[in-house]
Amino acid sequence: MRRRVLWLLAALASAGAGARSDLSDDDLERVRSITAPAADFSAAEPFETMQAGAATIKKLINADIFSHASGNLSFEGRQQFLVGNGLFRKDWVSAPSSTQASDGLGPLFNARSCQACHVKDGRGSVPGFDPLERTDAVALLLRLAVPAAAPAGTALSAAELAALPDPVYGSQLQNFSVAGLPSEGRVEVDYTPVTVPLAGGETATLMRPAYRIEDLGYGPLHPEVQISPRLAPPMIGLGLLEAIHEDDILANAAQDKGDGIRGKPNWVQDLRTGRQVLGRFNWKAGQPTVEQQSASAFSNDMGLSSPLFPSHYGDCTAAQPSCAEMPHGAQPHLGEHEVPGRLMDFVTFYSKNLAVPQRRDADDARVLAGKKLFYEANCIGCHVPKYVTRRDAKQPEHQFQLIWPYTDLLLHDMGDGLADGVSEGQASGRQWRTPPLWGIGLTAQVNPNATYLHDGRARNLLEAILWHGGEAQAARDRVVEMTPAERADLIRFLESL
Repeated sequence: MRRRVLWLLAALASAGAGARSDLSDDDLERVRSITAPAADFSAAEPFETMQAGAATIKKLINADIFSHASGNLSFEGRQQFLVGNGLFRKDWVSAPSSTQASDGLGPLFNARSCQACHVKDGRGSVPGFDPLERTDAVALLLRLAVPAAAPAGTALSAAELAALPDPVYGSQLQNFSVAGLPSEGRVEVDYTPVTVPLAGGETATLMRPAYRIEDLGYGPLHPEVQISPRLAPPMIGLGLLEAIHEDDILANAAQDKGDGIRGKPNWVQDLRTGRQVLGRFNWKAGQPTVEQQSASAFSNDMGLSSPLFPSHYGDCTAAQPSCAEMPHGAQPHLGEHEVPGRLMDFVTFYSKNLAVPQRRDADDARVLAGKKLFYEANCIGCHVPKYVTRRDAKQPEHQFQLIWPYTDLLLHDMGDGLADGVSEGQASGRQWRTPPLWGIGLTAQVNPNATYLHDGRARNLLEAILWHGGEAQAARDRVVEMTPAERADLIRFLESL
């Protein structure tokens, strides 16, 4: 294994950063040197504890650790952040209401606020694994898709065919509605335990989910509809992810990572420019910017209009005429949208500047041993440790920062076990974007009920690893083959992020 790892690290180091049109030749060499994969695991790397560069914060570890402003924001920036925080947390109400500028919710919706899904700016919660402790699914959304047929005379792969929304229920199931209108349905999840043997005599029990929709409010779903559950992810560091240079992401896609790993970019439409650009956000990299992701959530999750998504009726379809007859909340004296552009700017600024906490125990011997195992298992084939952000990033606080998000922001085939069958842009039903790992060790501090993966099926980090398949199968199998002490060290490393 060690010989293979040395070869892999040498290959990745020689590939270096991308062309980087924003850097001089001297700066590019510096960036390539500092972002080369670690080869010495006897001590922490320089600046490794500062996961988000100068934006990193060192605060008291408690449930609010994901809710702080980036450490390098100016006084004026902090004022914008606080206004955005208020908008992110506020509950919207249905129209008409005496509370003007806060109405327009729905008519169909999943949550009344952004914070309802992103619990304390961290992960959402699934309904629960214990049937006696089930709660309503708020942060767990169900995307709906009907496979599109290829035009006559063409031979397109499934990944090249755009999925269509359900003709009645649209692209997402909304399990709540305003008064006088039926909701679309209720999400139910059944779990089947799956035992996985591990080296050293240990076992792990995975929970395989099966989803169904009860109490459909508008008749049957399309007979070929596919369901994709999506759990609200953490919000930290999003602006810095947006500031990673496209050339570096595409360079990751061009590299030979070993084990059959081949990351793929998802090219999606930027609604501001109309151009096809690199997707970075959401579980399948279906959104290119924090602004567009935020506006999409306002529209689909809460039924609120904004400049990028101007419909006042969210995901209502032509098959739901009563939905479009409900009053909306746009106020003529405030603008034509329920969330006017100025308010969207505040929410976007807030979302781009939630701080990444400082690493803990980076010099601990067991953490360093776990880091070495992380590299040796080739987890870095997808979870690329570090980048230097663009010199010309839109926000000065995001410019030229050494960051450690542990992601390549690319799509990977994750195997049958995690496949949802739903395509999104150029992402197939087996592909998912590599999620960032920074802050993952503080998940339970922020939300004790939080779980992992795109649908929250993994109750702990080891379960999340064991669900990996496809391009990650070899890395997953190396974790299975580790001794119990080695697996414990690997988890210690992840918990330090």
